[in-house]
Amino acid sequence: MIRALFAACAALLLAFPANAVDIQEVTSPGGIKAWLVEDHSIPFTALELRFRGGASLDAPGKRGAINLMTAIIEEGAGDLDAQGFAEAREALAASYRFSVGDDTLSVSARMLTENRDAAVDLLKLALTEPRFDVDAVERVRGQVLSGLQSDEQDPGTLAGRAFNALAFGAHPYATPADGTLESVAALTREDMLDAKARTIARDRVVVAAVGDITAEDLGAMLDHLLGDLPETGAPLPDRAEMGLTGGVTVVDFDTPQSVVVFGHEGLKRDDPDFFPAYILNQILGGGGFSSRLMQEVREARGLTYGVYSYIVPRDHAETWQGSFASSNDRVAEAIEVVRAEWVKAAEGGVTEAELEAAKTYLTGSYPLRFDGNGQIADILVGMQLDDLPADYVNTRNAEVEAVTLEDIARVAAERLHPDGLRFVVAGRPVALEASN
Repeated sequence: MIRALFAACAALLLAFPANAVDIQEVTSPGGIKAWLVEDHSIPFTALELRFRGGASLDAPGKRGAINLMTAIIEEGAGDLDAQGFAEAREALAASYRFSVGDDTLSVSARMLTENRDAAVDLLKLALTEPRFDVDAVERVRGQVLSGLQSDEQDPGTLAGRAFNALAFGAHPYATPADGTLESVAALTREDMLDAKARTIARDRVVVAAVGDITAEDLGAMLDHLLGDLPETGAPLPDRAEMGLTGGVTVVDFDTPQSVVVFGHEGLKRDDPDFFPAYILNQILGGGGFSSRLMQEVREARGLTYGVYSYIVPRDHAETWQGSFASSNDRVAEAIEVVRAEWVKAAEGGVTEAELEAAKTYLTGSYPLRFDGNGQIADILVGMQLDDLPADYVNTRNAEVEAVTLEDIARVAAERLHPDGLRFVVAGRPVALEASN
């Protein structure tokens, strides 16, 4: 019955136009800040927690510890072993998801109003008293190691790793967040306890909630859920020193099709030029089949099935990247076409028609993101991580519309660096000279 009600609630999640989202800024009695959107149409609440720092807070020599810890944290807590915890969660029709990236450790919770207190109690148990039982550690370690072994046979992963190593040097971004076969194999239960202490702390938590809960109830819930966490975690990393230079790096891998990751320095999310750059990227390589790169590399020449570019504003470094795959005998040509399109955009900007098409897509698709409580909560917590104001959901499209052709031309000339593009190729490309 409870599961049926939960499914019915999920099916009834409403689509919110962005300008209908009423964001309340809440501070709990204990001083925990959160953003809330109340929606009492269904008895269901989505809660999103983010802990700044993420996998970048791995201790020296313990790469992959935070990733492994995050995968194990739900495998038993308090007096409940892994099976007992799963059964308790199932009985409450609650959902918890733990994940980690370079900059954040994420906790997503979904709960029915009638079970909210018990669901929060169970989540608190996972956050404050994870067991890290030896059998659970070994089971999940085996899964991580299996994934790492698979990565060694994936040219896309190899190209991405090599690109990051060149870009970020000694910074944690330069190495895989899930660690290496050697580092993960050596991790202990004590390392799991240390990884938790480094990441899950009150001084770095960001919170958003959407659904059937009031500001008063949310404040009390957050003090109960998070009040017993350590006040501070490990210091956040310093900024990464960008090490990318123009040229080609080849990672030898026996495959008929090379995978290419390319890019150069990017820009911060709060940079005044972000929106012109965002629209420029949409036109250059972010717009699917309508993008310049897709038209020139795929449609006109048949060099790839897909090619994309994207701006990556991490917390401690920024890149403007792209990727594609091409047969070994044609990848050199594909690289030259990508570089030529970078030059064309840098020197000539974009057309009025391209700008209007990009604006129409970006402003029209934005409200479609607000298609449920969970999605809205995820957007709200992301806004806080990016230090955006609460009214951003209502002003974002206006910022897109305000970008002019002159803005695009200036940003293209200043921010696109064709000579600075580093292409990392995993494969056995023909007639491609490496410069590394």
